[in-house]
Amino acid sequence: MPARAKALCFCCGLSLLGGCSIKTSDFPDEDYGPESPVDVSHIPDAVPQHAPRSKYGNPPSYTVFGKTYHVLEHARGYRARGLASWYGMKFHGRRTSSGESYDMYAMTAAHKTLPLPTWVRVTNLDNGKSVVVKVNDRGPFHAGRIIDLSYAAASKLDVLARGTAPVEVVALVPENSAGMEEPPLSLQFPAWVQIGAFSSRENAHQLQQRLQEQAGIAAIIKPLEQSTGLIYRVWLGPVDNQGQLRQIREKLPAWGIEAYRVVQ
Repeated sequence: MPARAKALCFCCGLSLLGGCSIKTSDFPDEDYGPESPVDVSHIPDAVPQHAPRSKYGNPPSYTVFGKTYHVLEHARGYRARGLASWYGMKFHGRRTSSGESYDMYAMTAAHKTLPLPTWVRVTNLDNGKSVVVKVNDRGPFHAGRIIDLSYAAASKLDVLARGTAPVEVVALVPENSAGMEEPPLSLQFPAWVQIGAFSSRENAHQLQQRLQEQAGIAAIIKPLEQSTGLIYRVWLGPVDNQGQLRQIREKLPAWGIEAYRVVQ
């Protein structure tokens, strides 16, 4: 570990030195998943947002194992194919290159050159399954591998057992600003509150059901066709006035919603 820390000292959090596999007695130092499989079907896809670049993970360039990587100025138009690997318990809770703690049960990933953070759609080319993840770390540094997935993302794409899989990675551009921002003064009613966007209709449906029970108001799924495929948006509403909107916004953190958009 000291040699690795020295090689990656530029950001205090680069945690990926290659692909991961199930822990075995033959390879005790390899990464591994939990003792028993964890159901991650309820974990929603990451939602693309406008966010500032990480102060820690975006140097113009950096060198690992004698190879220099140049961080892209932006992610617009990025599309690539290669092998995806995954990382799990070995790095769970450690600091990532962006400064965030690595959570193997969150929909995140590591990439060598995309700006941190960037949101990407990852599609398993063997089975067609697709997820949206937030890139918040650096790696993998094995030849031919273009992205390292969190345990949760790898599980949804059926990558865990094999360790790697051929994928396509496409950068996503947020529809608009996201977050807990104030709605525009010119807002017209009725309006809706978008509290999620997913590549999987099943994941959108699960959030729809949960929020209908918690909010006590209707939640609908609004598909949106994009160049990278369908996105299933979950909307609460309709909201008829500012008072009702304020009540919903105040309750969103308790419902586990970290970002929302008011739409018409």
